[in-house]
Amino acid sequence: MTTIEKKSLRAGRFVDTQHVDTLIRTYKQERWIHNSERMGREDSLSLFYSIEELEDFLAKAKEAGANTVTLHFGVYPENFTEKPTHAGKQTTVLVATDHQQTEAGVSHKNVYIDTNKGKQLLAYNVGTWPPGGVETDYDGLGITIVDKGNDGMVVI
Repeated sequence: MTTIEKKSLRAGRFVDTQHVDTLIRTYKQERWIHNSERMGREDSLSLFYSIEELEDFLAKAKEAGANTVTLHFGVYPENFTEKPTHAGKQTTVLVATDHQQTEAGVSHKNVYIDTNKGKQLLAYNVGTWPPGGVETDYDGLGITIVDKGNDGMVVI
């Protein structure tokens, strides 16, 4: 009997608090402030999903043959009627994917499932912002003073 060793596919790693703080502060200074000014209102800074719903998505992804998840950045259209508070704000969408190493190189394909609407991409979105839509300081992560030029400064 031949045993086939399955290698674990790891693309990321655990990071420390300083790393997270740096990413959040840099994002606020280099992207968020400009997005918010362009929109004329504050863009989203984060969103969350419960662990239970992420586990459900991952279980369904595995069942459908996925071994990776691609996290795409996106923006809700201005006419997003499903949740009008989301309209125009940035978001992320998780897409179940199948990553395979082949002789020709790496194959990375989206996973589709059969639904009552036919074959559909297995994806997850429409999270929410912190409770009540109010950002908290997350234990000080990413606290940033942003210079808005003639409009003063803001602490976020």
